[in-house]
Amino acid sequence: MPEYGFALMGEEHPPRRLVDLAVRAEEAGFDFAMLSDHYQPWTSTQGNASFMWTVLGAIATATERIALGTGVVCPTMRMHPAIVAQAAATAASLLPGRFRLGLGSGGQLNEHIVGRPWPDAGTRLDMLEEAVGLIRRLWDGGLVSHHGQHFDAVDAQLWTLPEQLPPVLVAAGGPRAARLAGRVGNGLIATVPDRALVDAFLATAAGDAPPRYGWVSFCWDRDPDRALDVAHRHWPIAGLSGDLFQELRLPRHVEAATRHVRREEVGRVLVTGPDPAPYAARVGEFLDAGFTHVWVHQIGPDQEGFLRFWQREVVPLLPPSSGARS
Repeated sequence: MPEYGFALMGEEHPPRRLVDLAVRAEEAGFDFAMLSDHYQPWTSTQGNASFMWTVLGAIATATERIALGTGVVCPTMRMHPAIVAQAAATAASLLPGRFRLGLGSGGQLNEHIVGRPWPDAGTRLDMLEEAVGLIRRLWDGGLVSHHGQHFDAVDAQLWTLPEQLPPVLVAAGGPRAARLAGRVGNGLIATVPDRALVDAFLATAAGDAPPRYGWVSFCWDRDPDRALDVAHRHWPIAGLSGDLFQELRLPRHVEAATRHVRREEVGRVLVTGPDPAPYAARVGEFLDAGFTHVWVHQIGPDQEGFLRFWQREVVPLLPPSSGARS
């Protein structure tokens, strides 16, 4: 049976608000929540970008049941994989059995700020593969020295390790990354309901049914025009191609790239408005493509309205989750 999750968007909400939303998502019955990791928002309208690991620790103490994950961390440039290994081990210690580490190859918007040259896509995947290997070595315990093609670690040892190591979920936008996710990860993350990505992942993955996570954005409002306005104002990147996402350096560059994205274009890409059927259908596209977990992002400030709508009107249209409560 599937599991359903809620997106905690650090670009759109300040830290205390994210903690409160995690609690509300738990109360609404979501199985898991995924916390984004951005150094900058996509646009100045979004207006936030807090340090994800600090927020994650606060959520750990404020929640009891809901699983939490990173959606996603880049462990190659802005943060060295040895530091990500320590941060994730600490998070897993605070969230026994409830934490999963989502990793990806990163985007220039967040990673260029440390001044390193921005690699091509193939190199970024090579870096990610080496980083995951180093993270796993550190999680094994003991003293680790590593001198690889992209990273060095000298006399590194993690002294606080969880009883249960977290699964590693790897984000993929194409078949090469999906195959990498199968080789080095415990699960897949994708933003499109593409059966080819799932098949590429499963071709190299170990185990009978490794999890596949899909992420989808919505904008609910009782007023369909207002919903589309909010989506266009807060999430104009819906009108950009995935490749362009990785190359933009500053929020003002994103704003320039989306200046000519029209409301109608956003409306063609995103589900908006008050009708629950299209929301359930979009989630169903991921389930039909072979995804086992789907997490949903409500664009804009009205998170509570969406949570009520999801719980009362969308959930009855979906297959029951594996964590469904009577």
